[in-house]
Amino acid sequence: MSEQYEQSELYKLRHTAAHVLAQAVLVLYPQARLGIGPPIADGFYYDFDLGVDENGRAHSFHPDDLPQLEKRMRQIIAGSHSLNYQQVSEAEARQQFANQPYKLELIDELADKGEPISVYQHDSFVDLCRGPHVAHTGKIPADGLKLMSIAGAYWRGDEKRPQLQRIYGTAWPSKQELKEHLAMLEEARKRDHRQLGRELEIFILDEDIGPGLPLWLPNGNILREELEKLAHEMEDKASYQRVSTPHIAKDSLYLQSGHLPYYEDEMYPPMEREGGRYYLKPMNCPFHHKIYASKPRSYRDLPLRLSEYGMVYRYEQSGTLMGLLRVRAAQQNDAHIYCAEEQLEEEFMAVIDLYRYYFSLFGIEKYVMRLSKHSKAKLGIKYVDNEPMWLKAESLVREVMQKHAVPFVEAEDEAAFYGPKIDVQIWSAIGREFSLATNQLDFGVPPRFDLTFTNQRGEQETPWCIHRAPLGAHERFIGFLIEHYAGNFPVWLAPEQVRVIPITDEQNGYAEQVAAQLKASGVRVQAMLESDRMQAKIRAAQQMKVPYMLVVGEREAAAGTVSLRKRDGSRQNGLSLAAFAALVQEKIACRDGDL
Repeated sequence: MSEQYEQSELYKLRHTAAHVLAQAVLVLYPQARLGIGPPIADGFYYDFDLGVDENGRAHSFHPDDLPQLEKRMRQIIAGSHSLNYQQVSEAEARQQFANQPYKLELIDELADKGEPISVYQHDSFVDLCRGPHVAHTGKIPADGLKLMSIAGAYWRGDEKRPQLQRIYGTAWPSKQELKEHLAMLEEARKRDHRQLGRELEIFILDEDIGPGLPLWLPNGNILREELEKLAHEMEDKASYQRVSTPHIAKDSLYLQSGHLPYYEDEMYPPMEREGGRYYLKPMNCPFHHKIYASKPRSYRDLPLRLSEYGMVYRYEQSGTLMGLLRVRAAQQNDAHIYCAEEQLEEEFMAVIDLYRYYFSLFGIEKYVMRLSKHSKAKLGIKYVDNEPMWLKAESLVREVMQKHAVPFVEAEDEAAFYGPKIDVQIWSAIGREFSLATNQLDFGVPPRFDLTFTNQRGEQETPWCIHRAPLGAHERFIGFLIEHYAGNFPVWLAPEQVRVIPITDEQNGYAEQVAAQLKASGVRVQAMLESDRMQAKIRAAQQMKVPYMLVVGEREAAAGTVSLRKRDGSRQNGLSLAAFAALVQEKIACRDGDL
């Protein structure tokens, strides 16, 4: 969430709505134990532990509870109860929340850190909270509020801790804005990449394979290959050199890189073989460092740009897995640029410009670039312990972005462990936010691998390393594209670009000829020769969102033409096959986004 949002009235409104929800739950379930209840990007949630029944089974919310809770929330809102802030001592806080174990745990943490302990009270409800909130509950529009869903959530996101009941809600300044939001959610539901991914035969997930490990179907593999082809073309223009590295490596590699101390919780557990410990690789960079170090380097070799479409494996928490957007096995559009300090500006901006080219190509109109920085308090714990280099690296990135007038925001405590980075957030055609790519400046790891080059003075110098992944992981980016386009991919990217549909079986031979000629010219095409009626074949092609349908009957066969039906419903009859082939070839060659 942006700092601007966290300071907005909408954020305060939703934060207060979360407190009102908690109060309403306690009315219906007095035994409930409260977790946390923060605002989120488009609403709020609150976590609850409802305890167990006499048979030891956990109580849980039911969808029928939501209307009752909404009704009670509106009653609380109508009371226009003031939100009153009070800072309390640790002892006072413990007394107030003596029957709330999750709150007591939070109090312990605040006390251990020496941070202030504060509460907010409205009506009879008191919650451990630092705010901010609206002045009184009446500021929440009763007709701009809706409880959305119920889900399970582990306490503190840890699957070893108790599973709580989470209620999601949303709140808006007006009834109309709520209505527009719900309409957008309905459109998002229709575009859900998990549903479309199966319907369009792009990918599947199978429990026998494992959660977060997608299987790419032929259509999905075409998407992957087209994106890789695009990236290869762009990297060839920029003089990248492609490499390939193993899927596993010994623990000594990750100890040397520093990933094991900082990253072990997100790695798969080691495999013991022949007295060694091997890990599935969670990232490609240590391998590329070894390639750099494989021979002496001179300033004449720099910048050295190594790229790889390498699979990486990360043990994401099961509760965070979501289709292609959060997986445990991903193919990264990855590269590492080794350069001297005087080359940093040009190399860093070349990556930023590549991002912006991709945004234009895919019709991404809204995006935010974020300078993610370190936290001084976490040096040696979360970040490489070198404060002067952190400040220098962050300053370098900031100056480059400012010099080239690239808009960005800054965020504390979001850096990679080895250096600052530009993280890129993008929004789909319907306004859904996605984390896409990263451009990282690494000063911390090259010295650990003794990476050097001989500079113009004949001295040994440590290179800077830029980690970049403009398309991120193919899994996440394809998940984004499915939702962004609603499955209506541009012609160049569509798994099936043309479907030839004979009106009767008598035109099957001509349909095969048309398909063969198009295939020979590089078009992905198939002829539908089944005995179904023509309209059924057209509906089947429309369901698969094929950009172009060529209907051929007796007249077209005799004249050597086709009748074109586009996915958008427009038509053109009596089109010569040569003219259509030229049209589709041009759309593919230019990667045109229009039909």
